[in-house]
Amino acid sequence: MKTKQLNLADFETKVFNYKENKEWKFEGEKPAIIDFYADWCGPCKMVAPILEELAAEFPAIDIYKVDTEAEQQLSAMFGIRSIPSILFIPMGEKQPMMQAGALPKAVLKEVIETELLPTTVES
Repeated sequence: MKTKQLNLADFETKVFNYKENKEWKFEGEKPAIIDFYADWCGPCKMVAPILEELAAEFPAIDIYKVDTEAEQQLSAMFGIRSIPSILFIPMGEKQPMMQAGALPKAVLKEVIETELLPTTVES
């Protein structure tokens, strides 16, 4: 599994249809991570291969990428001021969590295991 590029139309069907819903209502079928990035951003380039590895290690979550240059409306909707910014979207009623900055793989993995997967995996 690989990370998937996300544009505004995909966002409405796979993440959140902001035209129909005023309150947060996740449209996805499994937890997700959205990486807000730009091609010229050094820290974004460091995070990209880590997210690819995590996409392969955790097929139970979707990992999306949003190019902040191409998708300025999405970036504005989430108030992106620095990149990379990573949005963690759990299933159910839990609200998404935004984290700015390039996070190390161990931290990303911990957030996946503690915040995203417990809602989909019964132990």
